[in-house]
Amino acid sequence: MSEAGSIRLTKALALLERLERGALPRVVANLDEFHPDAAEVLLGFSFHDVVLREGIDLKTREMLTVAMLSAMGTAPGQLEFHIRAAMNNDVTRSEIVEIILQTAVYAGVPAAMNAIFEAKKVFAEAAS
Repeated sequence: MSEAGSIRLTKALALLERLERGALPRVVANLDEFHPDAAEVLLGFSFHDVVLREGIDLKTREMLTVAMLSAMGTAPGQLEFHIRAAMNNDVTRSEIVEIILQTAVYAGVPAAMNAIFEAKKVFAEAAS
């Protein structure tokens, strides 16, 4: 990995830790097990190159991410992570509910039902 790459990855990993404290070792181990460059490529692009851009604050980005993952309906693990990350960045439970209800209008009830399932898991964890 180049020095520029390591700085990029370091900043991406710092954001990951900010999104969900304690997730870093699990995520990095999973990606490293797949390929040594996976964290740099995937996290470097998504978290450093895009999410850390100026123009939209992190709370709004997490709300958008929850909406998009809910609409996709195909990434439950990512949706669960980003619901937690959103809540860790001051998105309220009520806002999460509203995002998911709006998903039903634009992406369909099945997508919203899947998102509700993931949100209920996160809400239960947060309550315990």
